[in-house]
Amino acid sequence: MKMFKYIVVGFLFGFGMWKLEAISTFRIIEMFHFQSFHMYGIIMTGVGTGLIITQLFKSGKIKTRSGEIKTFEPKAKTWWRYILGGIIFGMGWALTGVCSGMMFLLLGAGYTVFVIFLASAMLGTFAYGLWRKRLPH
Repeated sequence: MKMFKYIVVGFLFGFGMWKLEAISTFRIIEMFHFQSFHMYGIIMTGVGTGLIITQLFKSGKIKTRSGEIKTFEPKAKTWWRYILGGIIFGMGWALTGVCSGMMFLLLGAGYTVFVIFLASAMLGTFAYGLWRKRLPH
């Protein structure tokens, strides 16, 4: 029962993404061909919301459930690793036609082929965990 609220939020998020057509391969293809603003609008809304919430946490206007002020460690100023990671993520997104977060939603909707995509994502995460200490950060 402790996890019930997270299940509800996940369900609402998935339902919202379904209704916004964020899982539609056609919408994703339109985005990568710069033919439609639809997906960019969804992404920018998420980024904007995340920025606002992060700034509210940093200023102390929002606290954690236990009443603590959330602190954030400064990020390293090496941009190339973010660029490289974004390129790899974007290539995977373009090749599969699915954002990584939507794999679970599509699998739950009955598209069983996404078991392969999910297994590949898990394998990539596992490989990164193995090689992380050898990779430049």
